[in-house]
Amino acid sequence: MTREIYIENLKCGGCANTIKNGLNEIKGVDNVEVNVEESKVSFNAPEKIVETIKAKLSKLGYPEVGDENNLLHKAKSFISCAVGRIK
Repeated sequence: MTREIYIENLKCGGCANTIKNGLNEIKGVDNVEVNVEESKVSFNAPEKIVETIKAKLSKLGYPEVGDENNLLHKAKSFISCAVGRIK
């Protein structure tokens, strides 16, 4: 089933690469797409792992819209962005 999560701190293709790579590490997740303009992540996954996916996004610095978006998240997103540009 295709699911969508709107996230904070998404800035560029480097961020998108980091998110795709991070979510593809989770067993059961596939077809990850990141829409930078809409700050939206789409993927196929069973409902039982959606919270794991949200936690992974937050750990990378991209919390779901409406969740806490503190300075640590913002700092992590800048690092994730840079790493995503290099890979």
